[in-house]
Amino acid sequence: MSYIKLTNITKRFGEVAAVNNLNLEIERGECFSFLGPSGCGKTTTLRMVAGFEDLDEGEISVGGKLISSSYKKYYLPPEKREFGMVFQAFAVWPHLNVFDNVAFPLKIKRLSRTEVMDRTRRAIKYTGLTSVQGSYPHRLSGGQQQRIALARAIAINPTVMLLDEPLSNLDPKLREEMRFEIKELQKKFGFSVVYVTHDQAEAMALSDRMLVMKQGVVQQVDTPLNIYHNPANRFVFSFIGLSNFVPADIQDGAAYVEGAGNAGAVTTEIPPQVKGPKVTLAFRPSEVEILPPGRGAVRCLVKRKVYLGEMNDYKVLVGNTPIRIQKSRHKVSFNEGDTCDLKFHRLLWY
Repeated sequence: MSYIKLTNITKRFGEVAAVNNLNLEIERGECFSFLGPSGCGKTTTLRMVAGFEDLDEGEISVGGKLISSSYKKYYLPPEKREFGMVFQAFAVWPHLNVFDNVAFPLKIKRLSRTEVMDRTRRAIKYTGLTSVQGSYPHRLSGGQQQRIALARAIAINPTVMLLDEPLSNLDPKLREEMRFEIKELQKKFGFSVVYVTHDQAEAMALSDRMLVMKQGVVQQVDTPLNIYHNPANRFVFSFIGLSNFVPADIQDGAAYVEGAGNAGAVTTEIPPQVKGPKVTLAFRPSEVEILPPGRGAVRCLVKRKVYLGEMNDYKVLVGNTPIRIQKSRHKVSFNEGDTCDLKFHRLLWY
């Protein structure tokens, strides 16, 4: 049964529909990510759930309780929604130490001193801040300051945690550590997470399900695995993971890289819905095998080779068409200027 429900949500800024007729259901205890390029509407949607933006059309309910409705002219203020919120800016009070930063929202709610102390200590413990609870923010690292924001959000015992680009100000290594900490906290406390990011790796690592948006319109809602392997359209394929889009000609039941028919056929298995004669072939850099001459289907020239730790990243040319390939450096290795063959293992057709 859905816990967070968005029905026919629309938000306009002037003539622009930032969010256009969005329908979405999020389960209790689910980690759900909004993913898309800047300006796609993901943050606007989160702000409507939080109550910082009122919607122009539609309804939002949480746990069966209505919190916003254009039809019933109802709007519940943010402070009464009691959601945990963590944003891109660390938003810590510099004049308060860690303990008081976390305790402050609880004091505002006029909870008893005992409950404030218990909730604050618990939140600080589970975010790894116990050893620095007497320190002031300026003495802490960016990761520790973001943990203060997490602890403060956890302390109010939320059923929903809203996170808007919470890790974007951290360095890559710390960002990776923090995404796993957020996931562990979600499992421990059982709250639903609505997570906004433009970082696809972050969304893939954290999400039970995710939504991909473009210009205020939902493109696909699914698990990270299904979105990666079964994208709903070309935009989703291009946005999630590395991708190649290669123009091709259909001739005599085979597909050839455009203008490079003498290099060999990419495939002779043409899907029945593909009529040609012009198509675009889409595939991941990892879904192409690079082989010595005579062992593959399509002849190419290695134009560039870059060492990426465990991977070699190749740019090859089939005729004048560039193709990107990534393969383990422990397999057959080629150098710039080498002639080699390609074998394609999985293709999407657009």
